[in-house]
Amino acid sequence: MESAVKILPHYTYADYVQWEGKWEVIDGIPYAMSPAPVPKHQVVAANLISEFRQELKRCNRCKVYQPIDYLVEDDTIFQPDMLVVCGDISKKYLDFPPSLVAEILSPSTAAKDRFTKFPIYQSKGIPYYLIIDPDLEDVEIYELFDGQYKMILRGKGIKHDFTLDSCYASIDFSQIWS
Repeated sequence: MESAVKILPHYTYADYVQWEGKWEVIDGIPYAMSPAPVPKHQVVAANLISEFRQELKRCNRCKVYQPIDYLVEDDTIFQPDMLVVCGDISKKYLDFPPSLVAEILSPSTAAKDRFTKFPIYQSKGIPYYLIIDPDLEDVEIYELFDGQYKMILRGKGIKHDFTLDSCYASIDFSQIWS
């Protein structure tokens, strides 16, 4: 008796740019982005971006971005909640690792942000990964050491100094919650 062959679709960036709506693609599998973030998520995102922009305004190399397409591989495209990119983006998408990525958790994305994206960001050598839980008002700061992320700080009212290429940002995370 023959067994049925299961064929899964495998999508790339060329497919992705044709789609309507907000999507991410991981290893060729599309994931619909959840509906618009709830107000608290949006406030935290806006405040986080504001804090980093304020600190990096003197830096002409590093810029803060809201969600943009980060082409990790031809079949893996992410839209992190916030990125710091040190260098020029010459295409319609980012095609090299950013210096910092922040993901703000929501119930529908928490597992993907923690368990799927985490090792991918780590493997791409992204120096800092922030996981922010707006419901618990908790920030986890991971820094890359010898190719592995280590949590260097966690809490609600924490402060941390980031070295981003030749720029520095001293961030007071107590300012992002309200």
